[in-house]
Amino acid sequence: MNTIVSDSVVIIPTYNEKENVERMIRKVFSLPKSFHVLIVDDGSPDGTADIVKRLQNEFSSSLHLLQRTGKLGLGTAYIAGFRWALERSYGFVFEMDCDFSHNPDDLVRLYDGCVKQGGDMSVGSRYVKGGGVKNWPMKRLVMSFGASLYVNTVLWLGVRDSTAGFVCYTRKVLETIDLDRIQFIGYAFQIEMKYNAKQLGFRIVEVPITFMDREHGVSKMSMNIFNEAVIGVLRMRFTRVSRRNAKR
Repeated sequence: MNTIVSDSVVIIPTYNEKENVERMIRKVFSLPKSFHVLIVDDGSPDGTADIVKRLQNEFSSSLHLLQRTGKLGLGTAYIAGFRWALERSYGFVFEMDCDFSHNPDDLVRLYDGCVKQGGDMSVGSRYVKGGGVKNWPMKRLVMSFGASLYVNTVLWLGVRDSTAGFVCYTRKVLETIDLDRIQFIGYAFQIEMKYNAKQLGFRIVEVPITFMDREHGVSKMSMNIFNEAVIGVLRMRFTRVSRRNAKR
């Protein structure tokens, strides 16, 4: 197979995603722009990693797997993925869920949010004009929208969908944020990364997306994750954001 070169890698954390992972990988590789994919699997007992390994025989140059022992949290999975990406030559690093709640077709639009709209970071937003949510219970919608209002009230973040997990980072953002000082692993992780980027002077562009609730597998959302965000935002408000030490 010919080597597929790309300036972009999509980081997809997984835990028990055997129903979704192959469909997601094939869909990303079918897009008109070339992307590489990094699966960060937290020891899924359902064999998710085995499916990825089988697909690596087909997509040897563009599909990568980082296996971890145990369920260590979404934020730490992304941090591990960021470090992996920064050791390579990617200029754009994406976050995306494996359950198709994020539409893979929107990866190209997020890429354009940085390349064509001048964003240092682009966010797939449910709460800007043209964005929305499908198949969500009202309780979860109110919780999510209320969380974003709360974040902007406390942090003055200026991002309407502050908890969004569908994101494109330019390399310079991840090189500048001190990843060693990121504190949170759940909902608050997404807020903390945006807050760091904003405080360090980077431009965040929101790209409207429609978020679709998962059809297969089990949601990883819990009240503990939500409570972390509520308390975490207050902690962020009084924590100084610093740049990564260039000598590291």
